[in-house]
Amino acid sequence: MTCLLVIEASPRFEHSTSRTLTAQFVEKWTRLHPDASILTRDLARSNLQFVDLPWIGAAFTSPDTHSPEVAAALTISDILIEELRAADHIVIGTPMYNFSIPALLKAYIDQIVRVGVTVSTTYEGMLKGKQATVILTTGGDFSPGAPFASANVASSYLKQILGFVGITDVNIVLAVKTLTVDQGETTLADFAKRFETEISTAAA
Repeated sequence: MTCLLVIEASPRFEHSTSRTLTAQFVEKWTRLHPDASILTRDLARSNLQFVDLPWIGAAFTSPDTHSPEVAAALTISDILIEELRAADHIVIGTPMYNFSIPALLKAYIDQIVRVGVTVSTTYEGMLKGKQATVILTTGGDFSPGAPFASANVASSYLKQILGFVGITDVNIVLAVKTLTVDQGETTLADFAKRFETEISTAAA
């Protein structure tokens, strides 16, 4: 069965532009895959831990040597990786924070990038044959040709890290100038309509 993994990063919940656009993507994707399963990983509700010393000790030693306590350090990492393995398409909805990604999303990435599990010892990605769509919302204008376009390191980083684990078919929907919603210049619904065509193409 085809599976869509939905990864949400915004802490703004019902006020979030990225969540609104991601929901739009899911709706369109579901119409095309009515029998598919959908798995949601809400990072704002997942209480992910940052990589620490026990995690490093477990990730870089043989599982055969792990005590129950050491193995427990990788429990959430194992769960997140299994979700990725089960997915055919991954959609990541995230705001841009200070030209990059939120700490929650970085914590997620650090949990799923593991040598010998998602990346081989020769640094070949092991999660091949999947598609990914990144819906990246930004307060300012980072569109191509805009004065701050080159400051958008979030797009290039996400493409790079997804490719590192083997997901090279990556489409980025860049939804800029969300401040127009926050400042009352437009509604969230009207803002979302601007990206219907782009999101429909990504969902297809």
